[in-house]
Amino acid sequence: MPNLIQLSIGGMTCASCANRIERKLNRLDGVTATVNYATEKANVVFAPGVSVKALVEEVKKAGYSATLPEETKQAEGRDPLRDRLITAVVLAVPVIAMAMIPALQFTYWQWLSLTLAAPVVTYAGWPFHKAAWTNLRHGAATMDTLVSLGTLAAFGWSLWALFLGTAGTPGMIHPFSFAIERSDGSGNIYLETAAGVTAFLLAGRYFEARAKRRAGDALRGLMELGAKDVAVLRDGKETRLPAELLKAGDLFVVRPGEKIATDGVVHEGASAVDASMLTGESMPVEVSAGDAVTGATVNAGGRLVVKATRVGADTTLAQMARMVEEAQTGKARVQRLADRISGVFVPVVIALAVGTLGFWLAVDGPTAAFTAAVAVLIIACPCALGLATPTALLVGTGRGAQLGILIKGPEALESTRGVDTVLLDKTGTITQGRMTLTDVTVAAGFEEEAVRRLAAAVEHASEHPIAGALTRGHANLPPVTDFTAIPGEGVSGVVEGHEIVIGRADSSEGTGVRITIDGAPAAVMVVADVLKPSSVKAVAELKALGLKPVLLTGDNEAVARRVADQVGIDEVIAGVLPAGKVDAVKRLQGEGRVVAMVGDGVNDAAALAQADLGLAMGTGADAAIQAADLTLVRGDLRVAASAIRLSRRTLRIIKGNLFWAFAYNVAALPLAALGLLSPMIAGAAMALSSAFVVGNSLRLRGFKG
Repeated sequence: MPNLIQLSIGGMTCASCANRIERKLNRLDGVTATVNYATEKANVVFAPGVSVKALVEEVKKAGYSATLPEETKQAEGRDPLRDRLITAVVLAVPVIAMAMIPALQFTYWQWLSLTLAAPVVTYAGWPFHKAAWTNLRHGAATMDTLVSLGTLAAFGWSLWALFLGTAGTPGMIHPFSFAIERSDGSGNIYLETAAGVTAFLLAGRYFEARAKRRAGDALRGLMELGAKDVAVLRDGKETRLPAELLKAGDLFVVRPGEKIATDGVVHEGASAVDASMLTGESMPVEVSAGDAVTGATVNAGGRLVVKATRVGADTTLAQMARMVEEAQTGKARVQRLADRISGVFVPVVIALAVGTLGFWLAVDGPTAAFTAAVAVLIIACPCALGLATPTALLVGTGRGAQLGILIKGPEALESTRGVDTVLLDKTGTITQGRMTLTDVTVAAGFEEEAVRRLAAAVEHASEHPIAGALTRGHANLPPVTDFTAIPGEGVSGVVEGHEIVIGRADSSEGTGVRITIDGAPAAVMVVADVLKPSSVKAVAELKALGLKPVLLTGDNEAVARRVADQVGIDEVIAGVLPAGKVDAVKRLQGEGRVVAMVGDGVNDAAALAQADLGLAMGTGADAAIQAADLTLVRGDLRVAASAIRLSRRTLRIIKGNLFWAFAYNVAALPLAALGLLSPMIAGAAMALSSAFVVGNSLRLRGFKG
């Protein structure tokens, strides 16, 4: 029987790292591994003859760390990346200011710059240098390689110029000449480049890490939905215990309003159970002795005694958590564009630097040769590249927040590009997600307002979910006496001397409720989960974006088809449970479609994670919000179209930034190779390139939605 284990992976800096670890583990006999860069987890299935220690050692051989999640949790403490970022920002700002503002260049300013820049390049920049070394060992080149090479070259040349050249002379200033001319480089320092690039890129890395950490929140949110304690029957007496101590076969009591502690079968009693947090459907489910109930659902009616059948990892809630995790792990990994370009750009830069060194050694001696070669590496250092993604993401997410759209990270933006199908959950997404009174038919001899008032008075004493629809909008209701709730049947009571009985009635348009007053049929009221006012327009906007909307619901085919017709959706997938929603997403993906999913319930969490793009309604369950890529704060489906438009535009801005950042490097490299790059030209060009990237990103502030 194969074993399954989950390892926490440390040291990954891009999707190629995850692929490398995956390949290493899968080379072992009897091992099948899937590594998720987003969650920093490896799911490993391994034969009994393979030890966990061997798996950990294999990951370490690849240059990364691997621990069990429990060990990782115990080791969690102060965030070293945050500490490095704070160090870099605090020390790099004065270094950049002194290099760019002549008035700050006092007599020994260059030595203060060295003192401040050294910890930034060494301590704060260590993650880049470590990753570059790991990549070198595997014959790979990524963004980290470029950053490490450029910052170390800039810092190393500055040390040479300060200690062995003329840059350390008291009163030295950066010459402000735009002339393109040869220089021996002995009076030039590039400390602001080394410190600034490190700080910019650490900021991007830190915010990316924060987004990745949220990936695990969906699982924690799901598990927190369960009951914390439970009243267990022991020898006929109730004993309060933590819910995790329940065992299969135990009898436990669930009072009205309490959560059912675990999956089980009703042993005694009858009630209505609100399962909306798991099923997504607002209609309560009537249960009595012999009926199955699910943990984390809410008892909305009478007292129940339940016999536990599944506990711990075997419960429906735990299985849903596993589905979410598996969906996140199986999600298509997005290789960052900068890394893909770097894979070609870095070897070219290194080859150019080596060629430049060889050429000038033969033509003009070692000083000119090293000046030109190091200038090639310095100009290749991606200052603007470090700003390209973080600034666009910062402006785009900020504008999104103003419009009620929360974007988790760059991977979410990538996912919007190819989406062609959008699955829409019915309850809480297209509809209100709660019962609303939609129609009242009053018998002859009765007044509608009086009947509604009497019915509301009786239902006010009920905990049944339908009661809310009948009582909403009524205040100062008269008292009710002799109130009786009959599970599965209805309620009765005496109000102002009249005997009121409320029970179920047949209705094709929703749930029918029959009102009897003093034995005479008085009215039939219909309650239903009605459309949100924005749903029709929202579906039309999604279609205008070239997306095919599909209604996905756990409700029956007839109800689903009626709602679909009202909002203009042709394709319907009805009667699906949470696992069925995941399967529906997978089936559409298997047909070659790129799928977005919009949902709001716990039952949608796994499907949101499985979809190429998950959008959660902010008015819904936390687990759904955490599993999604985008959150629509206002719960308005029209915002889904705005979210996709904003994401696509932000992605275009990022790509434009990356293009111009690399274009600057490519254009300036020939000047550096020819030895014609002065510090002023390098500094001005780098500043202009960065300013362009920031300005281009700020265009997102004008996005209208």
